[in-house]
Amino acid sequence: MTFSFTHLTSAALALAAGLAATPFAANAAGSEGIVVYNAQHESLTQAWADGFTKETGIKVTIRNGSDMQFANQIVEEGAASPADVFLTENSPGMALVDTNKLFAPVDADTLAQVPETFKAADGNWVGVAARSTVFAYDKTKLKESDLPKSLLDLADPAWKGRWGASPAGADFQAIVSALLELKGEDVTKSWLKALKENTTPYKGNSVAMKAVNSGEVQGAVIYHYYWFGDQAKTGENSKNVALHYFKNQDPGAFVSISGGGVLASSQHQKEAQAFLKWVTGKGGQAVLRDGDSYEYAVGNGAQSNPKLVPLADLQAPKVEPSKLNSKKVTDLMTEAGLI
Repeated sequence: MTFSFTHLTSAALALAAGLAATPFAANAAGSEGIVVYNAQHESLTQAWADGFTKETGIKVTIRNGSDMQFANQIVEEGAASPADVFLTENSPGMALVDTNKLFAPVDADTLAQVPETFKAADGNWVGVAARSTVFAYDKTKLKESDLPKSLLDLADPAWKGRWGASPAGADFQAIVSALLELKGEDVTKSWLKALKENTTPYKGNSVAMKAVNSGEVQGAVIYHYYWFGDQAKTGENSKNVALHYFKNQDPGAFVSISGGGVLASSQHQKEAQAFLKWVTGKGGQAVLRDGDSYEYAVGNGAQSNPKLVPLADLQAPKVEPSKLNSKKVTDLMTEAGLI
């Protein structure tokens, strides 16, 4: 195979022009890149990393784990953490790291890309995506008139043995965090006690949805995107399942914020801040709209996948994400015998 000098020169000029268009391109070749502790879905963060690297030339190394695993690890590592950026599925893990004063403030122009609702009040971390709580139910057995009006209704003995959840997961614990913030400790304790008595526990939201689909239980509290993701494939695990949105600012209408923050100990502050800016900007939010994660976009003016119920129509309760308390929730759930 041969290349003409003309083509080679054109390609080189195009590459040079493309690199010159980004503020970090000049230093990208010599950059060590950044390390992301990733508790988000692996495919979503890989798509973000690929888009960011393509645009800036900055390498991204992803280490995958779970929300609280990484949050506790960052606290333990302290200033010695090799992580530059932390991404979570839910906000309690971000709150834990922030409480330990391990985040650098997010750059102002990044914060400006996201509405107040979707970022920490202190500006130390920012929302990158969102997910809605739903009651996934067996549409062959339940009519809409049979469905619970509130998440709290599921504590009624009438629901005993009829619904499931994944109490050990970060998703469900974020929902309990919201319940605690909205209704207080006494109501949360009572609800958790009923949860222990009424539910079938499953390991993971997708397993809980499959149990609904197979008729094992009539409903399950999960996040919305498990259903949309399955429907986009074969639908074999959700063909009998429909989604019920609690709305009306009910705790069951909680919208959980997936967060991103830059570690104060990072030796690559500019690159790490640039990554967070890209994820919350047009490129990163377009990945949410056009990809197969089915999570909500949260950037100003960003569009989510058109198949989703619009964020504004979810009528979610107002919850300050930095107040969601993972330690208190795990203590209460342990006390209730759920984890």
